[in-house]
Amino acid sequence: MGELGLKAIYPQPKTTLRDGQSKTCPYLLAGLTIERPHQVWQVDITYLRLPGGFVYLTALIDVYSRVVVGWRLSTSLSKEACLEALEDGIWRYGCPEIINSDQGVQFTSEDWEKLCQLNDIKISMSHKGGSTDNAHIERFWRTLKYEGFYLNFPQTMGELKAMLTQFIAWYNEERLHSSLAYKTPMEVLKMAQPLTYGYVDNSREFPTSPQVQQQSDCFRF
Repeated sequence: MGELGLKAIYPQPKTTLRDGQSKTCPYLLAGLTIERPHQVWQVDITYLRLPGGFVYLTALIDVYSRVVVGWRLSTSLSKEACLEALEDGIWRYGCPEIINSDQGVQFTSEDWEKLCQLNDIKISMSHKGGSTDNAHIERFWRTLKYEGFYLNFPQTMGELKAMLTQFIAWYNEERLHSSLAYKTPMEVLKMAQPLTYGYVDNSREFPTSPQVQQQSDCFRF
């Protein structure tokens, strides 16, 4: 395999970096019945390899509907990408009641805590060894990599951005889920919120003008 340049596909970089001095929060999802959209969002970071090196994707998913509500690409494991992905999701869909993450430094930072408190979002964190605590976003990573990324292998950041935009739109609006009675995530969200799915203008700072709507496209990258 080495002579042919072949490698097995397996996890390499570790994206959960802990800071022993950072504040952690309890896991709030144990025994919780999730029965409505935006009751719980899950957030995580994964890596994607380009020819020039690794880039990191932060994404948030609504547990009830499986809609990917926000995402950001970054060339480093920065907290800014996580903050912008959450702001994107809040702008487009409104605030979740609870957001669950791992105990990485991005999610134990003071800025993350302040953003959640400002929007009355309860912070939940997976406990050590809780491999299924963030199962829905982990399942999305698998779908993204095996049904999208590994089939296309983007060569540049521009190609990766375009692929992710198309893939997430397809995942939200076209891909059927057996766990959703073979409906798409957006169908489930529409059925539960027929008047407010997809976009909620919940901030005076973001009026629904054509100029602002055009600028909002950059939030996806």
